[in-house]
Amino acid sequence: MTTLAVQHKVADFEGWKPVFDEHGAVRKEHGCTSETVLRAADDADNLLVLMRFPTAADAQGFMADPSLPEAMGRGGVVGTPRIELYEEASS
Repeated sequence: MTTLAVQHKVADFEGWKPVFDEHGAVRKEHGCTSETVLRAADDADNLLVLMRFPTAADAQGFMADPSLPEAMGRGGVVGTPRIELYEEASS
């Protein structure tokens, strides 16, 4: 199992969340099995999104999807996101 961790700021969480939800179909097309959205305790527009994929290749396929930059733009992502992949070590 691979976790794709994306940390970024958004202009407004309430404007970002519907776009994130709408883009869920694309995540599922790439094999995403679950996602968790976390907000910083001191800044509700500073987000950490954790998405789980069966393989790193699935996660990379999602990151390369041409619809992703457009969705991030419509959602009001500010600046360059920090993106990391993690492989499950134990559970």
